[in-house]
Amino acid sequence: MARKEIFYTVDTKGRDLGKVFFIREMSATQAEWWAIRAGMAMARSGTEMPDNFADMGIAAMAGTGLKMVSQIPAAEAKPLLDELMECVQCVPDASNQSVKRKLIDDDIEEIATRLKLRMEVFKLHVDFFTAAAS
Repeated sequence: MARKEIFYTVDTKGRDLGKVFFIREMSATQAEWWAIRAGMAMARSGTEMPDNFADMGIAAMAGTGLKMVSQIPAAEAKPLLDELMECVQCVPDASNQSVKRKLIDDDIEEIATRLKLRMEVFKLHVDFFTAAAS
């Protein structure tokens, strides 16, 4: 089975409205290492995973997970957050989704869009929790 992929279209008002982004799941090896590093950083900072994490819906897991990452020191959080964004590519022409390219700084003009894209990346990676719980 191939890695999970989604297209995300910005639907909120602002400079990014209508922009399309392609999000592709990390490899299992990369995702595992990301989770280990995030977990170790959270443990060092005293952040605890909620007991009901596996019972949350995917959106709640993503929000909770990103909130937990935000509680670790910035020097440890930045590479983790940057790595999430490496899963995102720009689709420069919404009518031709076969063309994708690596993000550049000018592709995203709203902070809210960056946050939403990170949330979508996180959701793509945590759905195995809900599958395992069912």
